Amino acid sequence: MWIITLYKNRDIVMYEFETEQAAREVFYNIQGNKILSEVIYFNDPGLAYRIG
Repeated sequence: MWIITLYKNRDIVMYEFETEQAAREVFYNIQGNKILSEVIYFNDPGLAYRIG
């Protein structure tokens, strides 16, 4: 899961995306101070596959 946190006009807004590509498309077009983060759940079976 990917999250964009937007700080604009004393407000904080968070947007959630399933794919990195979708998040990056919005990230580059959105105005304000922003942070793009990937949320990783440690109980996700795909995580164990990528590490091991």
